[in-house]
Amino acid sequence: MSEVKYKRVLLKLSGEALAGKQKTGVDVETVGKICDRIKEIVEMGVQVGIVVGGGNFWRGRNGHQMERITADYMGMLATAMNGLALQDALEARGVFSRVQTAIEMREIAEPFIQRKAEKHLNRGRVVIFACGTGHPYFTTDTAAVLRATEIKAEIILLGKAIDAVYSADPKVDKNAKRYEEISYMEVLEKDLKVMDSTATAMCRDNKMPLLVFGIEDPENIVRAVKGEKIGTIVK
Repeated sequence: MSEVKYKRVLLKLSGEALAGKQKTGVDVETVGKICDRIKEIVEMGVQVGIVVGGGNFWRGRNGHQMERITADYMGMLATAMNGLALQDALEARGVFSRVQTAIEMREIAEPFIQRKAEKHLNRGRVVIFACGTGHPYFTTDTAAVLRATEIKAEIILLGKAIDAVYSADPKVDKNAKRYEEISYMEVLEKDLKVMDSTATAMCRDNKMPLLVFGIEDPENIVRAVKGEKIGTIVK
């Protein structure tokens, strides 16, 4: 444990992170690389919860001609597919895991129960939280903050396609400022789109630190739990 800074973390992965270069669906090689690094930190003694998105299959905004509630529930089902893919890859590597869903689907996953999730974590199992909060109008960012708070995680590790928080899109604005550290209030005031505003405010209100880093190099997961200086810390 001496080599890690955090004992219990919540890792937030977007659905797109699991799709790799193919952009949609699940890329087995990409998922495998991420799970290799998760296995590494578990073996270092870190307790890991994961909230996964579903954008590689479906986004609520894709259903703009649908009722919003229907589109959001379809997105929740997409996160369940990603949760099962992560579980399969982890267990193929000898890492015990459980998928817990906010919508009951007992044949394939456990319902989310806070005490049971903590029990799994204490036994060294990775717990994958799927189906967001179980309610429409809330994103998986909000679910990540909610679950992190419920399991008493020390930090949220937010793996994104971009390697840090910037004042603007660095691909568009070459003068965009890169932040090493920033407050939640600044994120909200500057509308930096790190997470949605509800999730950002929840992090602030619950004093939950957030580390934003690039997931394209999965080794950053290991660097993050060791406390190395990568990405942007939001607190």
